[in-house]
Amino acid sequence: QVQLVESGGGLVQAGGSLRLSCAASGPTFSSLHMAWFRQAPGREREFVAAISWSGGSTDYLASVQGRFTINRDNAKNTVYLQMNSLKPEDTAVYSCAGGWRWKGPYNYWGQGTQVTVSS
Repeated sequence: QVQLVESGGGLVQAGGSLRLSCAASGPTFSSLHMAWFRQAPGREREFVAAISWSGGSTDYLASVQGRFTINRDNAKNTVYLQMNSLKPEDTAVYSCAGGWRWKGPYNYWGQGTQVTVSS
């Protein structure tokens, strides 16, 4: 069983930056494809970014392309989401997920971390 724990959320002004971390337990992290999702109040959960098990492939939601970067450190069992040029519409609970297939379905989910961007 893999457990995922996110950290790094908080309150930031528009234009600012945050780096989210997702720490995984268990020996299988380096075999998992990982992703970040977000859910704003009253909205459906949406895909934000994904990274393959090796880090060789990434994919992004169009609206965050060029502002957000996903990367991973398999030695530390951690995946990151660097978020720059944040906008109020990026406000959401961000969750990480891991799975055995590229782009899903995802088998493991974290609890999420709140990101709030003020205007």
